Amino acid sequence: MKNYKKTLIACYLGFITQAIAANFAPLLFLKFHNDYNIPLGKIALISSVFFFTQLIVDVLCANFADRIGYRKCVIASELSSAAGLIGLAFLPDLMPDPFLGIMISVVIYAIGSGLIEVLCSPIVEACPFEHKEATMSLLHSFYCWGSVGVILISTVFFAAFGIQSWKWLACIWAIVPLYNVYNFATCPIERPTSDGEGLKISELLKMPLFWISIVLMICAGASELSMSQWASAYAESALGLSKAAGDLAGPCMFAVTMGISRVIFGKYGDRLDLSKFMLGSGALCLVCYIAASLSDNPLIGLIGCIMCGFSVGIMWPGTISICSKSIPMGGTAMFALLAMSGDLGGSFGPSLVGAITQSSGDNLQRGMLAGSVFPLVLIISLLVLKGMQRKNKKSTNI
Repeated sequence: MKNYKKTLIACYLGFITQAIAANFAPLLFLKFHNDYNIPLGKIALISSVFFFTQLIVDVLCANFADRIGYRKCVIASELSSAAGLIGLAFLPDLMPDPFLGIMISVVIYAIGSGLIEVLCSPIVEACPFEHKEATMSLLHSFYCWGSVGVILISTVFFAAFGIQSWKWLACIWAIVPLYNVYNFATCPIERPTSDGEGLKISELLKMPLFWISIVLMICAGASELSMSQWASAYAESALGLSKAAGDLAGPCMFAVTMGISRVIFGKYGDRLDLSKFMLGSGALCLVCYIAASLSDNPLIGLIGCIMCGFSVGIMWPGTISICSKSIPMGGTAMFALLAMSGDLGGSFGPSLVGAITQSSGDNLQRGMLAGSVFPLVLIISLLVLKGMQRKNKKSTNI
């Protein structure tokens, strides 16, 4: 009898690996700036290159993952993540330009992170679990708990051993993906489509429901990252907190509430209506953005930032569940394009908030108000989707 729980644990650790890749380097931005004399303008490129590399991998994965095989690709994702983290500890000192060493490491572990993002969802979707929507939500919660763990454990490590020991910590974090190589090498992995050949990209793009799902993923990524990327700055500017306290009150608490939302749906998802839960979450997200942008009380604004994490928790995994249930033959191309759309929203959203903030005289609340367009479009898209599903039900009953 196949042990699919081992597959689930491997995918949980895969999402934790992705959280390490996304959140560890940003904790060291000032350290890189001070130790290697890298201008802050160049430091800002680290996150951009990370997400852009993920986006490229999302697109390429739609074409090569089925040919190479899921097991080989997902093992490569863990090896790449580990190699990038270890490279981060050594390459900046070995290369003539430390920034080049950092960027090479970032690209290597971003390739691993991108592969994890595309492959873990269809691997779990192909397992014979009951209540797939709830399982998917719980799976994605491990990215949140991984983010919280990286921030908290790194903060404690730096307090105990000093931030100058960050290279040791980079190697310690690399143990997680290296251990997970064994899990993915030995766990059962099924194909997401019965014949191993899912729909082609051109076929997917002819489906109106898939286009709605693309818009939902863009809005989900933008709603999530527009707030989480600026939560620390908001906590510092609005409440006058220190950088460390701002990180804990902002992005860390954001990740905690996002994880709680996914765990709740993961536990009680079989009793909840996913579409209604997502609509309610979209409405709450809009309220949170309005609270953060229009409230004169900074504490209410911070609560809006934190609760926004709860509101966006279901959006990304929920959209994947809706799409995979409606298009069961979507295959790797569908999961890859959905991941790409989420990353696209995650890249565009924070940039829009930053641009509006800068053009309005560094008024972050104006930027947050502009960001409220994403949950608004998400709500409208969900209503359109519900209308399409209702219409399809009527036509099948005739």
